[in-house]
Amino acid sequence: MGGKEMKGSELRLPYAAYHFTTSGAAVAVATAVTHPLDVVKVRLQMQLAGQRGHLVGMGTIFTQMIKNEGAGSLYLGLGPALTRSLLYGGLRLGLYEPFKYVCEHVVGSTNIFVKIASGAFSGAIATGVTNPTEVLKVRLQMNSSSQTGPFREMYKIVSDEGVRALWKGVGPAMARASCLTASQLATYDESKQVLLKWTPLEEGFHLHLISSCIAGTVGTLVTAPVDMIKTRLMLQQEARGVRNYRNAFHCAYQVVLTEGFGALYKGGSATFARLGPQTAITFIVCEKLRELVGIKAI
Repeated sequence: MGGKEMKGSELRLPYAAYHFTTSGAAVAVATAVTHPLDVVKVRLQMQLAGQRGHLVGMGTIFTQMIKNEGAGSLYLGLGPALTRSLLYGGLRLGLYEPFKYVCEHVVGSTNIFVKIASGAFSGAIATGVTNPTEVLKVRLQMNSSSQTGPFREMYKIVSDEGVRALWKGVGPAMARASCLTASQLATYDESKQVLLKWTPLEEGFHLHLISSCIAGTVGTLVTAPVDMIKTRLMLQQEARGVRNYRNAFHCAYQVVLTEGFGALYKGGSATFARLGPQTAITFIVCEKLRELVGIKAI
C-alpha cells in the first residue's frame, strides 16, 4: 500500500466521499472510452440465441453496425452506462478497502483470501443497488431503432413487465460483479505487492499499468460466462408470456445444451478487448485521482 494518509483538516469532504468520488469518476472515464466495445459484446452474446450455427466475429459485428445503423449505434445506452459507472464504480471500488480492513480486524490478516472475499462482497452490493441501470443499458444497446430516451424506456419496461423487471438478471449480475471485483481487485492488489517486493518498480504509472493488465486478464477469464448468462436474462422479455430461461442455472444449462459449451464464451473476445483497457484505465485514473486528493493508493 503506497501513498500518503489523508489529514482531516486538509480536505473539506469526508474521507469516505473521496473514496467514492475518485472510484466512480475513474470507472466513468473507463466506461466512456470502452463503451463501443461493450455494445459489440452484447450483440455478440445474443447471436443465434437458442440454436447452434456459425458465429461471426467482433470485427464483422462492428462493421455491420456501422454500415446498417450508423456510428451512433456504438454509443447506444451510454447515458445509463455512465450513470451506472458513477454509482457502481464508486461502491465497488470504494467499499473494497473498508471491507478489507474489517476482515483484517476479524481474522488478523490481509492475505489473498481476505482480498478475494472483500472484492466479492463489495461487487455484489454495488450491483444489487445499480441493477436497474444495467437492465436499461442492455435494452437500449439491442434496440437501435428505438427513438425513446432512457427514462421513457424505463417507463416502458415497468409498464409492460413490472418493477421487478428492473432487477431482472440481478442474481447473475451480482455473481458476475462478485467474481469480477474479487478477481480484479485482489489480483491488482496482490500483483502490486509482489511487484513492489520482487522488482525495481516503485509506486507509479508503470506499476499501475502492469498490475492492471494482469488484473484485466484474470477478470475476463473468470467472468465471461457469467456475463453472457446475465445478458441473456436481462434481455428476456416476458410481456407476451414467453420465458426461455427460468433462472441463471437453467439459462446456463439451456445455452450449453442448445448452443454448445463454447457458447458460454460468446462475446469473450469483445469482453477481453473491453475489460482489459477498461481495467487499466480504471486503476490508473483512480490511483492518480487518489494521489491528487491526498489519499493512499489501493
